[in-house]
Amino acid sequence: MDRRKFLASAGAFAASVTAGGARAAIGANDKIGLAAIGVRNMGWADLSSAMATNGAQLVAIADVDKNVLERRGAEAAKKFGSKPALYSDYRKVLERKDVDAVIIGTPDHWHCLQFCDACAAGKDAYVEKPIANSIAECDAMEAFAKKYKRVASVGQQQDSSKMWSRVIEMARGGSLGKIARVDVWANFRYGAGYAPAADSEPPEGLDYDMWLGPAPSRPFNPRRLHGLWRLFWDYGGGLMTDWGVHLLDMAAQGLGKTSLPRRVSGAGGKFAHPETSSQTFDTLNVNYDFGDSSIAWSNTAVPVGFYGMSYGVAFNGEKGVLAANREGWKVIPNPDAKGGAAKAESGKPENNEHLDHLKDFLDSVRARNFDTACTLANGAFCAKLAHLGNISARLGKTLSYDDAAKTFSDAEADEYLKPRYRAPWKFPQA
Repeated sequence: MDRRKFLASAGAFAASVTAGGARAAIGANDKIGLAAIGVRNMGWADLSSAMATNGAQLVAIADVDKNVLERRGAEAAKKFGSKPALYSDYRKVLERKDVDAVIIGTPDHWHCLQFCDACAAGKDAYVEKPIANSIAECDAMEAFAKKYKRVASVGQQQDSSKMWSRVIEMARGGSLGKIARVDVWANFRYGAGYAPAADSEPPEGLDYDMWLGPAPSRPFNPRRLHGLWRLFWDYGGGLMTDWGVHLLDMAAQGLGKTSLPRRVSGAGGKFAHPETSSQTFDTLNVNYDFGDSSIAWSNTAVPVGFYGMSYGVAFNGEKGVLAANREGWKVIPNPDAKGGAAKAESGKPENNEHLDHLKDFLDSVRARNFDTACTLANGAFCAKLAHLGNISARLGKTLSYDDAAKTFSDAEADEYLKPRYRAPWKFPQA
């Protein structure tokens, strides 16, 4: 699409979708008209789980990479029994009256704009984590969902896990004694990035300008594309926003925290692999001070970690430690605990959390239930925790953030709150 046509279509879009983009209420026995935006990786996994519930009819998919789009279209026809309409521009999906809900599985820098457009078009939305690539975008998304009364869920599927529910109950239940600190870690080699590559022409079939969307204009580089984009600040936040939102979610729930910490102190850098092309931290430590307890985040590019787990959460109680990740949980008793140690026990996953998470979303769409397994408010809270850690480390400062006033204790940090959207894209205003 040339730039003049693009500007014209962008200006007409909001009016067109709000006027006719939503269909009438869904009947109790009706299948939900579903579409997916971004289907290369997690978007496709989310769509597959949603379709496995047998509660939806796939209407359309959108992707800016023609190769991905056509491949997934053919796979969908074979896997789900009908061929969806294919679009390179997600806005065409939102114009359809037969689309009730969308799954957004694009890179993080696109989440906010696509989610807000979906809300304005009368569509409910399941958005991958982190819900946005900045704190201000999180707030905009909450405002749009509220204004347009849309059901929303976030791809933090551990919130639908029976095992994690048990872990949180144990952390809160008192068997560990007082928990003063929770360790959270994610140690994965991919967080270090890969050897630099030269800028080049975009691969055939990729609409690179549309892939960039509201992000700054930069020459195409293969190290910023599929899967690797999350290691560059324009599009993602590294391991912190990729894994942090999942694990910080569990840590905060175990402590019963629903408000942001009073102080955040982070330190990080490219210490393990400075030679790679990535920008985000391969080594990072962040302390979240809640006043009566703390959460300590760490990530490295070496895939080993505490208690034999390369990633996980550990609730450090007076009577023992409860350590968990997606593979299972275990209690390590403290033999020196006064009044007796916690009981040594362990457990494994009890359900397909990803499938159940998508089922909860579809059931909520049908019932107009806004209290989904992972609400937009919870997704925003977890994303903000991750962004606060990254911002503190990028500046090398201990920070306090006032979520009501939307300001930091440091003027320099305020510059990281809201991205500057590349024209013709505009930051959403509810």
